[in-house]
Amino acid sequence: MTEAPREKKRKGLVIVFTGNGKGKTTAAMGLALRAAGNRMRVRVIQFIKGSWKTGELEAVKPLAPFFEIVRAGRGFTIERLRDPRIPMEEHVAAAQAGLVEAEQAITSGEFDVVVLDEILGAIKADLVTLDQVLALVAAKPEKEHLILTGRDAPAEIVDRADLVTEMRLVKHPFQQGIVAQRGVEF
Repeated sequence: MTEAPREKKRKGLVIVFTGNGKGKTTAAMGLALRAAGNRMRVRVIQFIKGSWKTGELEAVKPLAPFFEIVRAGRGFTIERLRDPRIPMEEHVAAAQAGLVEAEQAITSGEFDVVVLDEILGAIKADLVTLDQVLALVAAKPEKEHLILTGRDAPAEIVDRADLVTEMRLVKHPFQQGIVAQRGVEF
């Protein structure tokens, strides 16, 4: 007896890239690039990351309108890396504006893939709340893919995700006094 062919189930996924290792944003960008190459519309909203020039911002310009990046951050919030000239209130305001942008992107029906880069770090830095991010996950249309990145993914996010990858730090050039490298880390 021949088995009936399996019905293909199409579903938008909730994907989480987390952990203390490098590569969370890189993995999300690679996935987004693959989606854009398949003529899927992608919107990346970068939380925390500031206004400095990065390779991904320049690289995706020719991919418009299939791939867009929006910045919703004022820079690092970790005390040893934070620019003291930027008050925490500005970081919070930028992240809250990013949440509005994220909700519009997720619910508009315009995008097949929405990436919320460093949204998990924004939770940890108290720029957004876990409940606000869970509401975004709940608002995701059935066929849309939603990617969340950042360290320390809360259990509630992991529970709602379809795919979770944890990047684990084994060795990092910073440990040997090597600064961030253009084209590799930004």
